[in-house]
Amino acid sequence: MNKKWYTRGMLALAATLALSGCTGNGNNGNGGSGNNAGGEAGVKVSAPGELPITEEKTTIRIMTHSNPLVENFETNEFTKFLEEQTNIHIEWEIIPDKSASEKLGLVLASGEDLPDVIMSLAMSPTQQMIYGGLGLFTPLNDLIEQYGVETKKMFEELPYLEDTIKAPDGNIYAMPSPNEGFHAMYMQKMWIYQPWLDELGLAMPTTTEEFYNVLQAFKTQDPNRNGKADEIPFSGSPTGYLTQVHNFLMNAFTYAPHSWITVDNGKVSVPYNKPEWKEGLKYLNRLYADKLMDPQALMQDGNQLKQLGENPEIPILGAVSTLHMGEFTQFFGESGRWLDYVAVPPLKGPAGYQVAPYDPYGVLNLGSYVITKDASNPEAAFRLLDYMYEYEVSKRSATGRPGIEWDYASEGEVAIDGGAAKWKPLKSWGNVQNVHWNLSGPVFNSAANRMAQADNPDNPLEKILYAETKEKYAPYQVPLEQIVPPLYITDEQSAELADLQLVLHNRVNETMARAITGDFNLDKDWDSYVKSLDDMNLARYLELYQTAYDAKKQ
Repeated sequence: MNKKWYTRGMLALAATLALSGCTGNGNNGNGGSGNNAGGEAGVKVSAPGELPITEEKTTIRIMTHSNPLVENFETNEFTKFLEEQTNIHIEWEIIPDKSASEKLGLVLASGEDLPDVIMSLAMSPTQQMIYGGLGLFTPLNDLIEQYGVETKKMFEELPYLEDTIKAPDGNIYAMPSPNEGFHAMYMQKMWIYQPWLDELGLAMPTTTEEFYNVLQAFKTQDPNRNGKADEIPFSGSPTGYLTQVHNFLMNAFTYAPHSWITVDNGKVSVPYNKPEWKEGLKYLNRLYADKLMDPQALMQDGNQLKQLGENPEIPILGAVSTLHMGEFTQFFGESGRWLDYVAVPPLKGPAGYQVAPYDPYGVLNLGSYVITKDASNPEAAFRLLDYMYEYEVSKRSATGRPGIEWDYASEGEVAIDGGAAKWKPLKSWGNVQNVHWNLSGPVFNSAANRMAQADNPDNPLEKILYAETKEKYAPYQVPLEQIVPPLYITDEQSAELADLQLVLHNRVNETMARAITGDFNLDKDWDSYVKSLDDMNLARYLELYQTAYDAKKQ
């Protein structure tokens, strides 16, 4: 670990924040000598894993954001269940969801009258490092070692997790809420309309050239058989969720995660100044020039894209790059068209490159549970967190009551991954209710648990997403060492990074749009484009990432 880098950054930042009133005084250890009147200092907790957590009724003050699908946290049935099981009463401080980020910033800047726990406010690694280093947050290392029964099980199941959540000073200041959707770890997919492949007798494309030929057939051979040239072979949207036209296809030329930050042999780099990126742009320009790409794909919003996918009476949309079919069709809609789109495996480019971007970090929901310096009983606060990681408690928190909203699977029921099922939903999820927290609290919902959901022929979505991902993307998963993990960056460096990234990405996106439409000559103007990135201080941008990456890895 680069102690010098960390210490210099923290000293500079501490001086800055002190001027704004953030004194950072208070206990920086695990003793919990805070002054929160809502808690009971000195109340002893039971042995690790035992319930109730405290013999005497104990109050813990939790700050979190409102949730539009939770009627009332105070009267919520899961809240009542927790109190009954643990003997811990939660005193809620609910922040309006829209102003949660601003409110959190103000609370941290003041450093006074902090709640016992800050929950599900997406505390960034930078905030954890800064305010943890200043003493506002209780380091959790010793609490995990002494009381972390379920936490240690989670670390065993996700071996990269413990290192991921450690700040550069070696402390863990915040705990995550892993909700591992297996398919969501492979976000950059392509979906194609299978009935058109069948109608034209075409095989699933496996290379960029085969994909070009399939799109050409969609355009010229009237696969919807209405006698009109109304087919749109390939479309997308610059504003939808990963629906940009380059997100999937660029990975046939170079590793191009949606973050545009990669690691190669320990060196942080970007894909958009490499010759392979240039070749990818040429391919996209070829699709556009030959009218295989919808010109509106560079301008329309996500709702307009979905209107194409749900075109009344007859399908007109051939392929879209995005996470899942629900971005361009209506799940469980009247047309049922979402069921007819299937995933295209990673395509092999002209140089033989073929990779599926993979992001295990994006589903961890880092910074979900922070115990502050003012916690009167940090041991009880941590024990409450550890209890919420237990399997059934996590299910109650996220899904509801066993036997009502969900239940354990019966013997012989098959899971979506083909193994023995462990659980099954009994009611639809996503409605306003008051029986669970709707993922507003910490849970541990591993990929293995989600894949252990019982197969339901009447609701095949999860099985489809799992199977398509497992069969077509997992075999081409990019190695973990090429993925940049969450990094702890000082506030000052974070601001500089944001400014540099805005300028650089604006240049990249502008050039990409011009290159796709033919307004930018890739052969003639490529070198000047690369130089413009250098002039925009790409080297400094990479240096900042490299410094943070090295500090994380050392």
